[in-house]
Order: sequence, then C-alpha cells, then structure tokens
Amino acid sequence: MNFFQIIDQLAAVDPDVLDRFDSRRSVFNSLGSVAKRSALAATPLFLGALFQKAYAGTKSTPVEVLNYALTLELLEADYYRLFLAAGTIPAGAATAAITQIKKHEDAHVALLTGAIRSAGGTPVTGSSTAGVRFKPSAFPSTYAGQLQVAQLLEDAGVRAYKGRAGELIGTTLLTTALQIHSVEARHAAHIRTMRGQLPWVNPADDLASNAIYTSGVTATPSTTVTTAGGSYGIPAYTAASPTENNTVQSNVPLTSGLGATYTAADAAAAFDEYLQAAEVVDASRAGGLLA
Repeated sequence: MNFFQIIDQLAAVDPDVLDRFDSRRSVFNSLGSVAKRSALAATPLFLGALFQKAYAGTKSTPVEVLNYALTLELLEADYYRLFLAAGTIPAGAATAAITQIKKHEDAHVALLTGAIRSAGGTPVTGSSTAGVRFKPSAFPSTYAGQLQVAQLLEDAGVRAYKGRAGELIGTTLLTTALQIHSVEARHAAHIRTMRGQLPWVNPADDLASNAIYTSGVTATPSTTVTTAGGSYGIPAYTAASPTENNTVQSNVPLTSGLGATYTAADAAAAFDEYLQAAEVVDASRAGGLLA
C-alpha cells in the first residue's frame, strides 16, 4: 500500500490534513512537507492512530471506546448489586447465577479500568452512591421485572461491543473488548433461559418490541458524553442500525434464493446485530437508566 499516495489524495480534498493531527501538531508544524509525509508513513499503525485523532467525527480514540464500554460495565455491575440486595431472587441456582454474573461484571470493570490507565487515559468511575450507577427509581419491584431489565442490559451490551469493535482494529485493546463481549453474550443467553425464553435473540421474544431491538433514536445525541467526572467522544449518529428482526445479511436475502428454506424468524435469530454508540447512550435506552 502506498501511504504517500493516500496522504496526497487526502491533501487534495483537505489541504490542512497534515495539520489536523492534534496531538502532534506542534511537531508537524516544525517539519517540511516531505518530512511530514515521511513521519506519517513510517508505520501503518502510526498512520491509523493519527487518522483516528484527526477525523474524530468518524472515529473515537481507543481510550474513548474503552471508557464507553466501562460506562456500560459500571451500569451493569451496579444493577446486579441492586438485584442481589433486593431479596427477590429464589435461593439455589438463580441466586448462584446472578451472584456469578455480578462477579463477572466487577472483573470487567477492573480490566477496562486497568487497560485505560495503561493506555494513558483516565477511566470513568462509579459506585453505589456516585458516578456511573443504575437509577434507583428505574429498578423494578418484582423478580420477573428485574430479570427483564437484566436481559435488556445484557443484550444491549452485546450489541454495543459489536458496534464499536471496528474502532479498535490495529490495537491490542481489541482483544480486551472481545474478551468481554463473548462473556456478555453468555450472560444474555443465561438470563433469557432463566426467563423461559429462547437463549438467542428472536422476533417472538416477549421483549422484542423494546427499543434496544428495534434500533434507531428519536433525536441525534451529542457526540460527547460527560459522566463520572470525565468526557469521551462517540461517533456521530448517521442512520439507524439494523433491527434484530433483520433477514438480509451482507446484501443477501436469507429467506429467498440460494436454495434457502429459512423462515424470517430463523434468519433473524441466526444473526446478532450491532448498535451504534449514539443509540446505546440515548435517554430512551441505557442512557435513561443512569442515575
């Protein structure tokens, strides 16, 4: 790949491209054009990192992506704290399952916090009384209702990680995110089983009409989230993510052609769709559950 050519093409439409790399601006301004191009093309990862910073409207920095994930994990961890304290969970397997999921969420918080600090960032924080935490007034009074919210949180978390994994490609932090993503999917499946639902997302689910499955937001949110004493950016909302009853994948209609005999429900259940960050943090979704 010719990185010099890429830079030249960018410069043709954006004359200030070499000065848009905020964190290195003072260094670049002291160099000539050839030297700037040579520095940019030194390694693909260096180039990619700079592009992330220069065009923040399309991507956030890796630390911002992890702080977004940490916000969700703190919210989940506090929710399960409230769940266990409510005294509604049946003794035995149910209590053991919710207790174990709470331990997982705490471990996720610890991992993300450490990863953010190792990357030179400042992690958002949360506790039972301050920072990122679940809104007490939104906590259901019944065990059935509490399990419903647990399912919605877990399914939203799975879709949220999927929606931003691409922004971590080329960094070691992608592994960190994927380690958590797969466990969140297992949580979602187990909670669904506890509720007597199929373990995978499907159009016949009793919560299928909830906003986290239908996607879209009512308004375009800010691209900066400020919480728990810190701020982080999210990509601008452009168009709604696919709904969970989607039957077309990679432009291939799964209910017709190619010899497929799948029903619409089968096709939709076979794939888990992503959610854009703006859809997750909107007040109609997880953002509305923050205290």
